[in-house]
Amino acid sequence: MKRQSFVRLKKVISEFKRARVLVIGDLILDEFLWGDVSRISPEAPVPVVWVRKENFMPGGASNVANNLRSLGANVHSVGVIGDDERGAILKEELKSSGINTDGFS
Repeated sequence: MKRQSFVRLKKVISEFKRARVLVIGDLILDEFLWGDVSRISPEAPVPVVWVRKENFMPGGASNVANNLRSLGANVHSVGVIGDDERGAILKEELKSSGINTDGFS
């Protein structure tokens, strides 16, 4: 039974290149900060971090669109993004993955 399921899964994934998918939802940009903690802030119990590097990745519905595209689907995404630097980063991340962002406002 497991062998049949695996064969079917491979067939379904191979068909993604023929799929046209519209993703509607919360378009989120996840930001990751990498650095060193030097101390705990005296004003609140939070670490003071010296940021060495930052990474951005699509989150929310953007992550779903990105995952579908990585499986080969032709993806169009619709939603609202900010008219700011982070919105531009998210749009560029998705466009560089081959996701159609014409539906962004």
